[in-house]
Amino acid sequence: MDAGKSRRIQRLCTGVILFGLAVAVVVLRLYRLAELPPGLFLDEGVHGVDALQVLQGKHAVFFRENTGREGLIVYAIALATSFLGRTILAIRLPTALASAGTVFVIFWLGQLLFGKDEESGQASPWRGLLIGAVGASLLAVSIGQTVIGRTAFRGNFLPLLLSLTLALLWAGWMRRSWWRIALAGACAGALPYTYIPARFTPFLFLLFGLSFALPFRSVTRERVQAELPWAGAFVGVAGLVAAPILVHFALHPEDFFIRSSQIWVFHPVHSHGDPLAAFLGNVWDHLLVFGFHGDRSWRHNFAGQPMLNPWEAFFFWFGVGMALWRWQRPAYRLLLLWLGSLILPALLAREAAPNTLRMIGAAPAIYLLIAVGLWEAFQLLTSLSIWPWQNASWERRRDARHRFFQENNTKSAIAVGAMVGGLLLGQGMNTYRAYFQKWAAAPESLWEYEAEWMELLRVVNAQPPNPDIVYLIPDGHRHQGLHEEFRSYSFDFLYPGATPVYFFHTAMPNPVQKMQAALAAMENLSTVKVVDWNSNIHWTGDEGARLGILFGNYSRYLSSETYDYFQIHNYTDILLDRPWMLYEHLEPLTVLYDGGIALQGLALGQGAERLSSQQLLSLGPERVLWLALQWQTIAGLDIDYSISLRLYNAEGGWDYQRDIVIWKPDHKSTGLGEEAELFDTLVQLAFPSDVPPGDYELRMVVYNIETLTPTVQEGVWKPDVTLARLRLQ
Repeated sequence: MDAGKSRRIQRLCTGVILFGLAVAVVVLRLYRLAELPPGLFLDEGVHGVDALQVLQGKHAVFFRENTGREGLIVYAIALATSFLGRTILAIRLPTALASAGTVFVIFWLGQLLFGKDEESGQASPWRGLLIGAVGASLLAVSIGQTVIGRTAFRGNFLPLLLSLTLALLWAGWMRRSWWRIALAGACAGALPYTYIPARFTPFLFLLFGLSFALPFRSVTRERVQAELPWAGAFVGVAGLVAAPILVHFALHPEDFFIRSSQIWVFHPVHSHGDPLAAFLGNVWDHLLVFGFHGDRSWRHNFAGQPMLNPWEAFFFWFGVGMALWRWQRPAYRLLLLWLGSLILPALLAREAAPNTLRMIGAAPAIYLLIAVGLWEAFQLLTSLSIWPWQNASWERRRDARHRFFQENNTKSAIAVGAMVGGLLLGQGMNTYRAYFQKWAAAPESLWEYEAEWMELLRVVNAQPPNPDIVYLIPDGHRHQGLHEEFRSYSFDFLYPGATPVYFFHTAMPNPVQKMQAALAAMENLSTVKVVDWNSNIHWTGDEGARLGILFGNYSRYLSSETYDYFQIHNYTDILLDRPWMLYEHLEPLTVLYDGGIALQGLALGQGAERLSSQQLLSLGPERVLWLALQWQTIAGLDIDYSISLRLYNAEGGWDYQRDIVIWKPDHKSTGLGEEAELFDTLVQLAFPSDVPPGDYELRMVVYNIETLTPTVQEGVWKPDVTLARLRLQ
């Protein structure tokens, strides 16, 4: 076959592969991007809030809030927001495009690295085409890379820029092109603005460069002098681009280590006194992702699936073995060094292992090594077609194999196209079903991406602007916002503020007084709309009980609206002319337990009415009662306690039980207290209608959550204490 026809077939095959890759990334990275994931993950909301600050003129190369984050993603989201507004699409589109772009760069890089025989210098386009296409295809249809690529993680920029750096550097070095070397340096200089693991890329560049000097005695002064200008151009441009963030870290070294120090595998908290065992355990956990067990985080993966399925894992390890066998060839050596250097950040971070996001910089090398393994296996099979040459020299076998491909060019094109097409179609359909039909509807995904906030935003954004109405939102069990109160970053970014919103959390100093002051500051307050989260979706401690008591005392109830994740209770005639308080006084009831905790008092009531535990309490048809318990813990308590509230009947058995974890105001369990603390637990009790009418005793047992062992009263040595006598009608 003539060379012209061969090139036309290769170009046709390349076009078909590019079209298939484009379809794959459009469907798996961009389709329904504003809807799925079902909400915004914490980091996405933080990026969005930082981007709003940039648009307001507050610039930085490193954003120090919330454990610190590099600036590239913030500026990319700020740019998208300036065009698309404060939307989910504006947050996700930059990183989704980066993830999609990585696929095409890997296709190009695979052809550059393997499109020419290293020893003979002859073109081997089918090898480059197959390795690049298979590596890019597997990256495009990976379920783990799909989940990560559709989330606004700053790590998505790392594989794109690193792959682009290596492709430009390889092409520039081979072709002696200054502009390609300069572009490679610019991409390398942008890496420190992406993600913490990018700090390991200088080791990759250095080790790969030094590897050409092996063995050292073969290096001549003339060779070094010839290569130094090119290396200097690459390093010089990279240094200029990276200079702002490098200067920032030099002036603020604490920012460089702010996150790394928290997850360092050798940290005493993570290593538990045995650093070597912790590190080896981390290595083992990450080795399991290659065919056995994957990342357990639903924001990185689907149902803990391994990063590579069994056949991918087989060819990966075969590719690693062949790369080690051919380590003297630069392309193979580069993939090995790339894998080792960029998987190291994950191995050195103990938190939540295995973590495929921390090894995202190594993902292109991993998928290219699978393609190398597939190619090398293919080479072994084609050897059967040239068996008469098996006893010939290596050069004659190589020439025979080359003639085989030249004579079977069309068949080779069909084989490559069929292989890549089959990979894209089969794996792509599996990934589509796994992501759009299973992952998207899984409760774990709804939790990770705070889907409840999206529903609340739809409701609040649909409210006509009204300065006389305020939404009161209990929040804060996951993170602290920009202000003193706790809040959701997703809400901060996506809500334009047409109707006033106030966030409430018991961890705020003087929470009741601050809430009343915020309402009093409104000139014509007519209605307070209190959000009451479903506890199994959005846990907020006892805020619901507190708000129910307060607004039962100081307002008039209007109505309630019910949604999937919450209810909204509407109140009017808000009384703001006297101080609000949850209870005026506590009944003295001191119960000293032998487990380092004591009950110091209690208060009972129904709405605004205060009741006494010394009297028989007759509950009407609603059978509701609120209960406030004040606790005192000793310093250094290391036991998590819960309470069990039980209704005992006249025969001594109990007809109702409710167990509640004892939480401190900052939503920490009792076992995390370093100092002695005095705090309240509020409970709203609504006894069900299937509890028979009659007289009961409401008793309480305090027990260890882990062992379920009750703690007993000192001097009495009984676990239960009577809180009140009730009559249910």
